[in-house]
Amino acid sequence: MTLIPLPDKKTGCGCNNPPEWISLPVAPNPAARSRFSGDEKLPQAVPLYGALTWIDDLQARGTSIAGLDIRGPGDPLASMPMTLEILHVLQEKHPKFAFAITTLGLGLADNAELLKEHGVSKVTLLLDAVHPEVIKKLYAWIRPGKRNMQIATAAATLIEEQTKGIAACRTAGMEVVVHTSVYSNVNEGEVAEIALLASDLGAESMTLLPGKGWSEGEEKLPLPLPTSEIMARLSASAAKHIKIVEPLHGESLDDITSEKSCGTIALPKATAARPNVAVLSSNGMDIDLHLGQAIKALIYGPRVDGLTCLLEARDLPEPGGGEGRWQQVAEILDDCFVLLAESAGQKPRQILGTTGLPIILIDDNVEGTVDVLYGGGKKGKCKKG
Repeated sequence: MTLIPLPDKKTGCGCNNPPEWISLPVAPNPAARSRFSGDEKLPQAVPLYGALTWIDDLQARGTSIAGLDIRGPGDPLASMPMTLEILHVLQEKHPKFAFAITTLGLGLADNAELLKEHGVSKVTLLLDAVHPEVIKKLYAWIRPGKRNMQIATAAATLIEEQTKGIAACRTAGMEVVVHTSVYSNVNEGEVAEIALLASDLGAESMTLLPGKGWSEGEEKLPLPLPTSEIMARLSASAAKHIKIVEPLHGESLDDITSEKSCGTIALPKATAARPNVAVLSSNGMDIDLHLGQAIKALIYGPRVDGLTCLLEARDLPEPGGGEGRWQQVAEILDDCFVLLAESAGQKPRQILGTTGLPIILIDDNVEGTVDVLYGGGKKGKCKKG
C-alpha cells in the first residue's frame, strides 16, 4: 500500500504533517497483462476489512488523510460490483474523505456517472500509448470484458475506451490525471502525443514514471530504466501541452512504499482459538467456488509436528436458508481464522466477518495461498504419507 503526500490546500505547503492520499490495493481482477511483468504472479489484493483496519490504525497514530484511492493489483473497473461495494463501505465509515480510482480505463466511459454517484471525484488513468502498434508492444493481453480479445483488436479498443473515458469523466465532473510509464525504446515516442491528447480531452495533469520490468527473449533480463536525461527531455516535451506533476522521489508507483504499509497487518493471522484456514475448492488445487454454492470446506492447519496440511473436509449447509445458513457456517468453521473463496455476497461477508471469520476473495492456487497465510512456507510443505 502506498502513501502519496499532497500539499495541504488550507496551508498552501507540504509541511507540518499535510493530509495524505492513501492508495488501497483492493481491486483483485486484472484488465490487462504487461509484457514486462515476467513470470511474476499478480500480487494478492488486500481484503477490504484489512484496509479499513489499516486506515483506523493510521488515524489513531495521527495521520491526516486527504482521500482514498482504490487501485490494483488488479483494476477497479474489472470488478465493478466489488468496487462499488468498497466505495459504499468506505463512504459509510469515512464520509469526509475524498475518493479516487486508478485504472487502465476499460469501461470508464460507461461507468463514469456511476462512479461519480458513489463519491469518486478523481480518476488516475494509466495511459502509456496512443497507437495500436505500441499498445501491442506493451501488453501481452487485454481483457475488455470477461474474455481476452485478440491483441490487435484489443489495442484499438483500449485506445478508444481511454479516450472516451477521459471525456466522460470530465462531463461527470471528475478530475482526471494521467500516469504514463516510460519503457526504454518502446513508448518514448508516444509521450508528447499522450500529453496533447490528454490535455485536449480535459485531463488536469500528467506524471511520467520510469517503467520497470523484464525484457522479452529467451532470457528474462532487467529492462534498462530510461535515463534521467531522457525523462527530463520527455517531461519538457509533454509540458508544452499539459501540467507535469513529478512523482514522489521520481520512482514508479509500484516502488513508492511506506513503513505504514498495510501489507503487514491486512492479512488475518492464526490464533490459539482459531488456528485453521477454510478453503472453498472444487478440485483441491484451486480456490474456485462461490460461497453460496459451496457444500464442503477444506480445512488446512498445523499438525502436531508443526507442518501445515489438509486436515479434513467439512460439510456446509445446503444452499438456501437465508441468514441462518451463515450462522451455521460460522459455527462449523469456528476454529478457522479466515475463509478463502473465489466470490461471496455482501451479506455473508458481513455476517461471517462479525463472528470473527473474515472472507478473502481470491482466484488462486490453494497450497500457495495457504502457505502465505502461515508465513510463506517457513515450516516447509506437507507431504502425503
